Amino acid sequence: MDDTLQLPAPRPAPRPSSPRPKAATPASASGIVVFSGGSAANNLVDVFEHVRDTNDCCLSYVIPISDNGGSTSEIIRVFGGPGIGDVRSRLVRLIPGNNDPERKAIKNFFNHRLPKVDNVAQAEWFAILEAGHSLWDNISSPKRELIRSILNTFNLEVIKRMRPSSRFDFSGASIGNLFLTGARLFTGSFEAAIYLLSSICAVPDRIAVLPALNTNFAHHIAAGLADGTVITGQNDISHPSVPTAAVPGTGAHLFAPTPQNEPNEEEHEAVEDANLPGSLPALRRPAITFSKDEEEDLPARIDRIWYINPYGQEIRIPANPRVIDAIRSCRTVIYSIGSLFTSLIPNLVLKGVGEAIADPSVRNKILILNGTLDRETGPSSEPFSALDFIAAIANACANSRGLPVPSPEEYSLYVSHMIYIEGPKSPKVDRPRLASLGIDMTRLYGPRNEDGSGGRYDAKALQQTLESIVGRKDTRPDRSRRNTLIG
Repeated sequence: MDDTLQLPAPRPAPRPSSPRPKAATPASASGIVVFSGGSAANNLVDVFEHVRDTNDCCLSYVIPISDNGGSTSEIIRVFGGPGIGDVRSRLVRLIPGNNDPERKAIKNFFNHRLPKVDNVAQAEWFAILEAGHSLWDNISSPKRELIRSILNTFNLEVIKRMRPSSRFDFSGASIGNLFLTGARLFTGSFEAAIYLLSSICAVPDRIAVLPALNTNFAHHIAAGLADGTVITGQNDISHPSVPTAAVPGTGAHLFAPTPQNEPNEEEHEAVEDANLPGSLPALRRPAITFSKDEEEDLPARIDRIWYINPYGQEIRIPANPRVIDAIRSCRTVIYSIGSLFTSLIPNLVLKGVGEAIADPSVRNKILILNGTLDRETGPSSEPFSALDFIAAIANACANSRGLPVPSPEEYSLYVSHMIYIEGPKSPKVDRPRLASLGIDMTRLYGPRNEDGSGGRYDAKALQQTLESIVGRKDTRPDRSRRNTLIG
């Protein structure tokens, strides 16, 4: 296809019922936007950077802020605000120059977690505040004092909020999360806090880390299952702290049972925290401890994700304007590996996102299919296929636009390419069906685990495949690319 800049010919305005928006000016489309969560996509950061460098363009990461588990849950309980763990994780992962002693020390510092026992965690926290901890080694004095001032700001806010009925629990807290929260409270701006941490981490200007919502408030999600059950809060959807008690087909809210050492619904109202009185107990319950290794099956497939207010009512909210600007100025959107319904979909259902992705100026809409299924996509009775992944993305984008569930023939509006690997635990791929929908497919061969199973992408093979798609070097359908680095 000829990419020479040409002025579009005049054409009549589309009918209001048409799902296809008017194309943007081709000259504005040059960047890459990656939708992802935190830990899974962190493994592909170097791949995305190589692709960005090859195409000499900007790269934007769009990160959800709906997480309410782990140490983030304690920050939200006491201070409110967005779920910042994935944003912090990506910023720290983007620190360049692993051979530089100071940058390596800064990465270790912001990734460090306090011990899981509260009194031991507090002792280590005070050692950090007093600059007597070994984590400060190799961090220069100007940066050390800047970081300490923000951490001391956070500590002062903790002291101000101490009550007999409520104390901040430092167990397992991420120092980077505490820093971001302190910076947000000091500046009054989540965006300013991200800028400060990005500057300290020396993240290059050509790379942007954008929260899906630019907000100082907590925003939670809910999942509707196919049997009518509703689960509130990302942590209970993805990896609940305790086993969930589900009654399929009731259409009732699904909550994890309250452990004996945690307050019940009435006692929640006596606890002074950042949540409105009357807020759903599931959103106020601490969730510092959870496991991603032992996950029970959901009682039914997840059908839809939406945002809720503190009382559980569905709300439709606009995306961060910078996210919309990034999509409108890009030529390629990448849906990265990670949790489908808690890492990808919360970014896509926000108002404005689906419309921007559907614009024809976004030429490449690439899904990197998960190598394995998880709690969200792998109910043993009916595991997700590749087509189900694509349908979930298309449904979320259509929901963002206020449109009904799209037909399969409309899926290519939102997913034009799919990269996948095959393995015993991988989603099944119906190649003829996807080809009939106009979706281009590339199969890769990843490294094998010790038990002979796959599930992991080879970085070099994935990089070459993305470059061939983004650079339009090879558009042949149904191609297969073998990893030649594996003996």
